[in-house]
Order: sequence, then C-alpha cells, then structure tokens
Amino acid sequence: MEDGTLEFREVRLQPLIVPGSAHRSLAEALAHELQAELASCLIEPFPDGEQEVEIRAHVRGRPVFIVQPLGAPVGEHLLELLLLADACRRAGAGSVTAIVPYVGYARQDRVIKEGQPLGARVLAEVLGTGSFSQVIAVDLHSPVVASCIHAPVVHLTAIPDMVEALRPDVPDDAVVVSPDLGAVKVAESYARPLGLPLAVLHKIRVSGTAVAVHGVVGDVRGKRPIVVDDMISTGATVEAAMDALLGSGCRHEFIVVATHGLFVGKAVERLNRPEMLRALVTDSLPLPNCTPARLKVVRLAPLLAEAVRRIVGGRPLNGLLAAR
Repeated sequence: MEDGTLEFREVRLQPLIVPGSAHRSLAEALAHELQAELASCLIEPFPDGEQEVEIRAHVRGRPVFIVQPLGAPVGEHLLELLLLADACRRAGAGSVTAIVPYVGYARQDRVIKEGQPLGARVLAEVLGTGSFSQVIAVDLHSPVVASCIHAPVVHLTAIPDMVEALRPDVPDDAVVVSPDLGAVKVAESYARPLGLPLAVLHKIRVSGTAVAVHGVVGDVRGKRPIVVDDMISTGATVEAAMDALLGSGCRHEFIVVATHGLFVGKAVERLNRPEMLRALVTDSLPLPNCTPARLKVVRLAPLLAEAVRRIVGGRPLNGLLAAR
C-alpha cells in the first residue's frame, strides 16, 4: 500500500484430496465431484517391507482430506493412513481430515469371553494417534468406535441415497427385515421412508462364519423380503435370514441391502441363489473381482463431496448425519 503498510487479504484455500492405496478410485471420484486437486503420492514398500510415503503436492495451509477405508489388510491400511497424515502435517497442512468410509474392527465392539480384546476400541485409539482434525465415517457398525476416537467424528449415513436407489425395485407386497436386533434401527431407517412394514429375526452367531436364526417377529407370509444390514461380509447372516424367512412362508424373491460390501469367503456363492433378485451396496470399499450377479452399486462420492463442501465452508452437516 502507499503508506508502506502490508495489506492482508483472506484467501480461501481449496481442499486437497489425498488418495491412500486402499481405494484410489473413490478418492478420484471425490476429487472429480469437488473439482478439487487430487494429490500425487508415492506409496510403495521399501525392500525391508516398510512403507515409503511422500506427498508430491502443495500442502501448506490447505485443508487436506485423506481417503482411506480400513478394509483388508486393515493393519497395513491403518498404518498407511497415519503415515500420510503425518506427512501432510509436517508439510504444513492447515488441517488433516481422514475420510474412512468403512472402519475395520468395528464388529469387535464387545468382549464375549475372558482373553479377548476389545478390537473396536484398540483401532479407535490407534486412529486417534493421527491427530486428525476430524474423522469422516459412513454408517459405522458400532457407536463404540466413534466414542473412542480422540478426534471429532463426522458420522455420515448413506441410507437416504440407498433408499432412493432401492425405491424403483420395491414391490407393493415387500417387507423390510432386520436380520438381528442390532440392525433394527438400520431397518427402521429403510422401512419408514419406503412406507413398508418391519420384521425382525432373532440371530445367534455360532462362529465368525456361521450364524443361526431362531424365530421371526412380524408378518412375512406371502411377502417379498428386503433384508437390510450395515454390511455384507461372508454372507452367512443373509443366508440364514433367507432360510428362516422361507420357512415362515415368504415369497421366493429377495432383495438384500447393505452400506458396505466386503464379499469375503463364500459371500458371492451365498448371494447368487435363485431367490435373490437384487443386492445393493455402496462403493465404500473396492469391489472384489468376483461379485454377486445381480449387484447394484450406489456411489458414495456425492455424499462425501457434500460433506467436504460444508466442512470447508463452515456450514452445518444437517441431513447428512447418521441418526444417533
């Protein structure tokens, strides 16, 4: 200025999207939705197995969003996320947010017998060492994880988008089914906007890959079931639910809906039964090479992009958050 003083103007820095190796395509889709820069990153192993990480983008002062779902191998992806966060902080990032659409170990939210760890808490505490400004997750399996992370957790829900994607396939005689008591709130979130009745199964987990269903609460006879849950892992819960519902007189036409599709073990085989009309999941995790034949995928990038816009713009996240 003419009087020799400096003039400072506020400059709103654009967000930088940093892709982890766990799901690069989701990071690319998010950057495209935001019309934001996708950081160039070096992520490769040293000869001794340690990870080499380098952010090759201008970071200083910018709000950084690292995209890294914690699917298998969870430990390696978690460590990579922490290394990426540390690299961004040391490069002077204005803030570092972890976008973790799927959080591994969330099902280990209780100790069943002596000698077992509380895996969800352990993962949350390790994640908390990353000193993140906040952590963005989608449809967490358990609130235990969110309560243990030492950073503000933005718990988004994909259910409204899933409902709209599901709506064209919903027959008039459908019934929403919760495969166990733990998924009742999730099932209600589908049944209410679709105007459908709700049924609940009583499930007992026999092992990590086997479950048993004892009893159906609700009228399913002659109806087409829509089985909803937060995730599909081995498909054992879906298989047991289908068998129990068929035994209770439902129609031989099923739709299965879940936010997270892991599709491990015999999941594809279990979901390719002739009674299966449709399976619906999001792209919170990269899909395996082999997927169910009648699979429909809902994109998460629009939801994540809207959350990022509001966070960077300092606007509330009303309407995007999971019900508590």
